[in-house]
Amino acid sequence: MYNDCILTAEQAELSIRRIAYQIHEDNSDEKGIVIAGVMSNGNQVAKSIAKVLRSISDIEVMDCQIQIDKKNPRNKIQTSIDASVYENQSIVIVDDVLHTGSTLIYAVRHFLQVSLTQCKVAVLINRNHKKFPIKADYKGISLSTSMHEHVEIVCKNDTFEGYLT
Repeated sequence: MYNDCILTAEQAELSIRRIAYQIHEDNSDEKGIVIAGVMSNGNQVAKSIAKVLRSISDIEVMDCQIQIDKKNPRNKIQTSIDASVYENQSIVIVDDVLHTGSTLIYAVRHFLQVSLTQCKVAVLINRNHKKFPIKADYKGISLSTSMHEHVEIVCKNDTFEGYLT
């Protein structure tokens, strides 16, 4: 089923740790930060980042789940916390793979309905095939692939591996 492993569990763990440290550096003056993960793999990655952040920082870390229809991201987006909770906060939107950018651009649009101190994006794999003007501020690896190739993140027991299929 899986052809080539492009991100091992060890590489993913190191990437998540590095991303958490970068987020901490960029938010060292903040009292709190919201780590918002796109369901479902993005949310698993977000939980892992939040866990590392809590272990290295005194910043209050809030978890948020983003329910978005990836096939039609213009449909209503649901979050597990109310907008009043993340208003005037720093937010990091997390997904497993940045491919065309449509999911992430609509997720960012949703959060920008209220005032934020900053909004950044984190992904484990950046595919470099964007169709929308969005970039990953924090990324595990960048990967140039053809549009016909598929990248899949497999999550097992809080570990992640990336495959090119």
